[in-house]
Amino acid sequence: QVQLVESGGGLVRPGGSLRLSCAASGVTFSYYTMGWFRQAPGKEREFVAVISRFGGNTAYLDSVKGRFSISRDNAKNTVSLQMNSLELDDTAIYYCAAKLYGGVGATSAPDFNYWGQGTQVTVSA
Repeated sequence: QVQLVESGGGLVRPGGSLRLSCAASGVTFSYYTMGWFRQAPGKEREFVAVISRFGGNTAYLDSVKGRFSISRDNAKNTVSLQMNSLELDDTAIYYCAAKLYGGVGATSAPDFNYWGQGTQVTVSA
């Protein structure tokens, strides 16, 4: 049974930082391209970042480039999202997702096979 469990969300002021983590179980982790998505109230779920199976390739939503960094540790079955210089518009529920094989080019939600339950990130003054 595949499980993805996110952690690390919370309340932060604009300009602050948070680090999200996602722990995977029930999968051979290195088989999966991993991604982060987010969904703000009243908006559709959107792609944030993706990392290839061994971490050699990444891709980001334009609005988070230079502020967010995705990484993974295949030995620990974890993927992380370091978020710096957070802005009010970053407020959303953040979801970890896994895609069997595939590259970082396909970043639509339907491309991903498994999802975590989400963790809330709130950026507020």
